[in-house]
Amino acid sequence: MQRSITRESLETLVRSYYDHVDAGHLEALLALFHDDIEYERQGTPTIVGLPALRAFYESGRVIADGAHRLDQVLSGDDWVAVRGRFEGRLRDGEEVRLRFTDWHHVRDGKIIRRETLFPGRTV
Repeated sequence: MQRSITRESLETLVRSYYDHVDAGHLEALLALFHDDIEYERQGTPTIVGLPALRAFYESGRVIADGAHRLDQVLSGDDWVAVRGRFEGRLRDGEEVRLRFTDWHHVRDGKIIRRETLFPGRTV
């Protein structure tokens, strides 16, 4: 079986997610996701489908702005795991610093499933 995407390409795809989300580039961000995306965020209902993901990033996301720092990026044949830190501001003005772990599953060159865990708020 021949692989259609390399691990390097997977990592580039996922790293571009963080670049786009931090820069607020919504259309470029959404272009990274499969139409059938499922996004599971710790403590919230699963977001299913591209229209729901758009609604989340347009108005449901509690983060106003900030920056991700990626400490570790590991990939397999169709997934990328990321451990990192985020510093930013919530929509209510609260400043936050937290650690996160994300799993990105890829199909047809796009992210089809994303899982986010927040192990703690201090970094």
